[in-house]
Amino acid sequence: MVVKKPRIVIIGAGMAGLTAANKLHSVTASKDLFELCVVEGGNRIGGRINTSEFGGDRIEMGATWIHGIGGSPIHKIAKQIHALESEQPWECMDANENNSCEATTIAEGGFVLNPSFVHPITKLFNNLMDHARGRCRRRRRRQRLPTVTVETLVLALFLDKALMLIGAHQKRKGSSKGWENGAGKSEYQIFPGKEITIAKGYLSIIESLASVLPPGLVQLGRKVTRIEWQPERHEPMNMENGTCSRPVRLHFCDGSSMSADHVIVTVSLGVLKAAIRDDHSGMLMFHPPLPTFKAEAISRLGFGVVNKLFMQLSPPPPIRDEHSKGFPFLQMVFHSPQSELKHKKIPWWMRRTATLCPIYHNSSVLLAWFAGDEALALESLKDEEIIKGVSVTLSSFLSHSLEFCNGNVNSEKYSHEYKVKFSKVLKSQWGTDPLFLGSYSHVAVGSSGNDLDTMAEPLPKSSSSHPSASPPLQILFAGEATHRTHYSTTHGAYFSGLREANRLLQHYSLY
Repeated sequence: MVVKKPRIVIIGAGMAGLTAANKLHSVTASKDLFELCVVEGGNRIGGRINTSEFGGDRIEMGATWIHGIGGSPIHKIAKQIHALESEQPWECMDANENNSCEATTIAEGGFVLNPSFVHPITKLFNNLMDHARGRCRRRRRRQRLPTVTVETLVLALFLDKALMLIGAHQKRKGSSKGWENGAGKSEYQIFPGKEITIAKGYLSIIESLASVLPPGLVQLGRKVTRIEWQPERHEPMNMENGTCSRPVRLHFCDGSSMSADHVIVTVSLGVLKAAIRDDHSGMLMFHPPLPTFKAEAISRLGFGVVNKLFMQLSPPPPIRDEHSKGFPFLQMVFHSPQSELKHKKIPWWMRRTATLCPIYHNSSVLLAWFAGDEALALESLKDEEIIKGVSVTLSSFLSHSLEFCNGNVNSEKYSHEYKVKFSKVLKSQWGTDPLFLGSYSHVAVGSSGNDLDTMAEPLPKSSSSHPSASPPLQILFAGEATHRTHYSTTHGAYFSGLREANRLLQHYSLY
């Protein structure tokens, strides 16, 4: 009988998968203890990290922010590889926590709202966000929130903004349901310090992790369609060739297969949700099916959709000097859907976003965020439909607008200096991409942090009182949706990849 080295296969070349591969290879490469490979269904590495270019600017189609630089492993890597500075412009390069004070807030019909109305609500909103994210615990308990009275339109704007930022921009992307669950809110943790983007792109972090791996270890275009595992018993001998058989077999879309001793599954929660549905869709399937405790946790947790829309102005806004203003950081206040005053041609999906702004000061590329139903609707629209919808919206907001300067009307600007036109658009499509089927996990109503812990449990399940008769650690799980306190983040995915790599190293007494 020939005894082979344990084979570890990692499904997915995103943050979690490449972190696990990086750790396993770095610790064991010199000892040649494992056979290690990463299989990726797509034609690129990175997963939900996808740095690209548009209109001459560096943009992020997926993960965008380092959420708190204090203690973040992502920030540490970015500093080590000198990725925080670049001569080329990049998305949100001049972002700061006070840019809402620099925004131009305009109501539907072109009425500019005085900052004296807007700023108190912004302060209230920021205090509420800090409270929801746990930051207020460090503050004085008797700190009072401001009492404000403003017009209904202003309140509507910031309710929309709250939904957007809670659902998309401030790490509960895809749904606001998770915020209704007290347990989920209290356990989610954030790193201290400012939030920044990565000058050389988020992909630079991924490339750094992958750089230590030998050529051929990461295999692209290898989409897994079936995972066969042995939860109850295992046939130890392959009688045909006299070698020890491995307990897990992966089947790929091209008809090939591969056996493994351990498989680390890092696919998104959206793909796992599809995998437990018996809908014959050809998605990732487990055979035998996942145990009930695992399938129920997958079902209870939420997985939302957020998409980003980039649009290039044509021609670019006139820039006279570095102090002149191009397209504004635009906050939009819409009439209610039932209002007789609403512009009939503004599409419903535009009414569900709050901002449209250049990706940095004076950029000709504009960005809008869409979450939930409107994010999915955006994916089905043709470029021409998007351009028409955004153009109609802006015509209502900018055609009669007056520019405010320090709270005073300065000059009529947008309609007289240039008419807003777009040459091209680029949108993310995370909801319908079969390799992701969504954007971020959240603790939905009816779920809790316990479900996130359950997501991380390896299979087959074993304990000291009930040891499994099958080989241990056949299927391990990593990814942002498996981390109890940092779900929905790239650093959560990073931590989960380390966790599962260390689990295997401990199993072989190497850690």
